[in-house]
Amino acid sequence: MPGQVKRLLIFVVIICVLFVVSRVLLVPEGFGKYGHYRATAIDTIIALPINYAGHIVCNDCHDDIAETKDASYHQGVNCESCHGPSNDHVQSLEEDEIILPSAPRDRNQCSICHAYSPAKATGFPQIDVVTHNPVKPCISCHDPHAPDPPSVIGGCIACHRGITRTKALSAHSNIECNECHTTQDEHMVNPRAFRPDKPRSRDLCGKCHAKGATSETFTKKVDMTEHGVGYLCWQCHFPHHPEAN
Repeated sequence: MPGQVKRLLIFVVIICVLFVVSRVLLVPEGFGKYGHYRATAIDTIIALPINYAGHIVCNDCHDDIAETKDASYHQGVNCESCHGPSNDHVQSLEEDEIILPSAPRDRNQCSICHAYSPAKATGFPQIDVVTHNPVKPCISCHDPHAPDPPSVIGGCIACHRGITRTKALSAHSNIECNECHTTQDEHMVNPRAFRPDKPRSRDLCGKCHAKGATSETFTKKVDMTEHGVGYLCWQCHFPHHPEAN
């Protein structure tokens, strides 16, 4: 047998031995008993201490707060998301000294959800934690169990920063958003359910751009009876940054 073949066979044998040894040392006992899982993992999980009691247990004693919260914008927030694990509190109710759950007294807890991030859903209440009442804890102004409906500071720019920046550089920079969009008040609270209405006819744009309109002389004007008949203006022209000519 050629020497190079012997060396190759020895190499393959060494690899196989290493694989077998590694599998014996690294694969946990009981692995594969219930498919591609470690059977003893169940015992490991059972042995973990219980930290969270669950909101149903909280509601048993604090039904008044639960009723208020369930009717608020925080209805989907679990009690222990803010107050921390409460199983020790529940277990201590039969003891002489009750362990009280924590309550967030600083701004770090609320900022987990409400610190500004452009990646968050449009309309979600957000603040700049550096400039928004920096020395006050959030709960000194906001009731966490019944927060007030979010108010949009700065109008549309609070959520639609990209469009606002684009429009600010266009010929439409002086036109207010609600001159073209009909927006219900509920849009600020539930933006996906109450969307702003777009112009449904050419008459709105024609107020400024129709031939004979009383708008400024530098405004581009067209004969609406001939130009783009059958289409809405914004289907061809980008209203937030219309072409200059």
